[in-house]
Amino acid sequence: MERKYKYVTLFACLLAAVVVTLGAYTRLNNAGLGCPDWPGCYGFLTVPDEHHEISAALQAFPDSEIEHGKAWLEMIHRYFAGTLGLVILSIALLALRRQTEKPLPLKLALSILVLVVFQALLGMWTVTMNLQPFIVMGHLLGGFSILTLLTLLYLRLNNQFVFTEEPKIRRQSRTLFIALGALIVQIALGGWLAANYAAPHCVGLPLCQNIELFSLESLFHLPVGAANYEYGVLPFETRLSIHFIHRVWAMVTLVFLGFAACRVVVAAQSDLFKNAGRIVLFLLITQVSVGAAIVHWQFPLHLTLFHNFMAAMLLIATVRLCYLARCKA
Repeated sequence: MERKYKYVTLFACLLAAVVVTLGAYTRLNNAGLGCPDWPGCYGFLTVPDEHHEISAALQAFPDSEIEHGKAWLEMIHRYFAGTLGLVILSIALLALRRQTEKPLPLKLALSILVLVVFQALLGMWTVTMNLQPFIVMGHLLGGFSILTLLTLLYLRLNNQFVFTEEPKIRRQSRTLFIALGALIVQIALGGWLAANYAAPHCVGLPLCQNIELFSLESLFHLPVGAANYEYGVLPFETRLSIHFIHRVWAMVTLVFLGFAACRVVVAAQSDLFKNAGRIVLFLLITQVSVGAAIVHWQFPLHLTLFHNFMAAMLLIATVRLCYLARCKA
């Protein structure tokens, strides 16, 4: 039973990574409103394609235009997200059943389940509130949080992977958690950038063109009161400032996380810790390089999607390194 539980948890981790990537792909294709209702699509469980279904959909949603490509992207994302929710429900139920025998991490499993329910609500509000940036950013962060907590659950089920305790590594844990905090802030800034469609408003390297328009004050110009937030409603200078702050904090994250991972690699005696630190360094350097390439090649979709995926991988690799630094054999 315990081995099966680990396999189910590992499957949930992989499925969560797929869901996060599909969510990013849906957003980058501007398909977030491909279906104007939730959880179905124009009142159907699939995208309407028969003549009578299309007629009924247009009658129910006269202000919407059915774009089958965008609608299917949105629905495929929902199908995968719904499947993930059911898998996480099974994980929580299995943890509840095993409390009389060798206990499983029940609190963590239940926390993930609660987060999934809230994430579903954010998914609904994303559509019903017409891509309100605060909701869109929260939905993105919720997906990353679910993936992270599932990874943490899997790590807790595999404590046998930690064969040694190294005091030098445990002393690095505070630095690692500070670096993790910097990374979380950077991911949130990236989510805010994406939610406001601010990527193409800052071109040029290393500084933006029209950098003279940057203003800290403009960052407090919040997107509220619009009927529809698709493609963004903030003025150009605000979106430029949002993008530039994301770039600046990327350098801060590079310094903090790079320094923390390097200290682990240097201080570690076992290959487990050295390799964990090297993985973080590799992903960090790759992520920064991809970010620069995206700007250089004018924001190609698939490279931007890879940037989102790498952010998720860097987050779970950093969480793993923090976990190993605090975990006892």
